[in-house]
Amino acid sequence: MLLIGIGAGDPEYVTQQAIRALNEVDVFFVMEKGACKDDLVALRREVCERFIADESYRIVAVRDPERDRTATAYASAVDDWRRERARIWERLICDELADDGVGAILVWGDPSLYDSTLTIIDAILAAGRVRFGVEVIPGISAIAALCARHAIALNRVGEAVHITTGRRLAREGLPPNAPDVVVMLDAHCAFAALRGEELDVYWGAYLGTPDEILVAGALDDVSDEIERVRGAARERKGWIMDTYLLRRRVT
Repeated sequence: MLLIGIGAGDPEYVTQQAIRALNEVDVFFVMEKGACKDDLVALRREVCERFIADESYRIVAVRDPERDRTATAYASAVDDWRRERARIWERLICDELADDGVGAILVWGDPSLYDSTLTIIDAILAAGRVRFGVEVIPGISAIAALCARHAIALNRVGEAVHITTGRRLAREGLPPNAPDVVVMLDAHCAFAALRGEELDVYWGAYLGTPDEILVAGALDDVSDEIERVRGAARERKGWIMDTYLLRRRVT
């Protein structure tokens, strides 16, 4: 089984290693997330059509199980969702992939960064009902794309970088000793509570796609703009993927 990172949204982010791997695949397994996210599946299909020379491959698509986003026990809800995903993928691998076949899952961004695919594959293998080898092909992450689009370095000289989620930022605030904090999966604009903290923000949504939006500046000055454009974009498309870097200002 190949887990192929295809980058943050632009087909040109697909690496030469990924192209080599794409051309070895017999069956691609795709989770569809509903009509509002059809363009996520469309990108995967575009990558296949653009880079695979032999058209004998198959794409097996199945509806992604719903996750309870209102559950009080967030971690338990995520675990339940992952178990259901593992059950579906295990069945598809058994039913759709020959014993000597090569299967693949195309992972948005990089498989090692805030993506559940590796965890789910590990769970399938741990259950022991099916066996296969796993190769991971890294991809250009949303963090790398964000820094490139803003033309900034991720870290400052000799300094640490902290990567967290919007949920943890809202609950715990900024880590006291981290000069640079990357925030992912922030559905509720946790940065808004940090006004007055002498921070700069570098924000991006739909990175690498035609819908890409970038905003940068002092957090106190641009936080309202980010909330406005983020809300409008989500309303327009039905979904949003955004990432941002919070940088403590040097005084």
